[in-house]
Amino acid sequence: MSKTVLITGAAKRIGKEIAYTFFNNGWNVIIHFNKSEKEAKNLTEELNKLRPNSTSSIQANFNSLDDVIMLAEKSLEVFGQINGLINNASTFYATPMGKISDDDWNALIGSNLKAPLFLIQALHKELKENKGFIVNITDINDQQTIPDHSIYLAAKSGLHTLTKVLAKELAPEIRVNGVAPGAILEPPNIKLDENKKNKILKSIPLGRMGTESDIAKAVLFLADSLYITGEILNIDGGKSL
Repeated sequence: MSKTVLITGAAKRIGKEIAYTFFNNGWNVIIHFNKSEKEAKNLTEELNKLRPNSTSSIQANFNSLDDVIMLAEKSLEVFGQINGLINNASTFYATPMGKISDDDWNALIGSNLKAPLFLIQALHKELKENKGFIVNITDINDQQTIPDHSIYLAAKSGLHTLTKVLAKELAPEIRVNGVAPGAILEPPNIKLDENKKNKILKSIPLGRMGTESDIAKAVLFLADSLYITGEILNIDGGKSL
């Protein structure tokens, strides 16, 4: 029987590439989405045409704890097991001081920290039974300071810490690791001008932006690495040096 991985935020961008990567390595894939229903359904159909009954998609709003629990329950029903959880879903936008709202807090903490924690809690018994793995997608900036992004960075910093704590708490049955992307893609709904891009490239020793595939390959590496836990891989071309 093929192993099954649940990937949150898997309808587009990095999550979609992670889904392709695991699918191409023989895994059954559960694609979580929130608003990207069309993209999720198209990806599910595409993968099921290549390998029938290998992929499913489930909608859940990570601002709702009930939805998070529902996602865990439905995911267990799809293929009868969960062997891996990849917490990729993320909300990202600026929250300048003086303009922060309760909705901002709920949206940014919800998708980046609260949902991963409660999804892990809901699935940890299943993952223990299957000696599974968890990979949390963090951010190379989660231990730094970037003006106007206090809530986002607090959430990602929390996810960083959560990864370390749960790696020890859930061992030896479950391996918990993280992948911290650097300059991979332009943020959603933001177009960088050439000057901005060139400035970013100058800060990267390898001299290029990363790709979705760079992240997906790192996640698969951690999924396959049975003697690694509590590590967070910086996939950033050396930018964090």
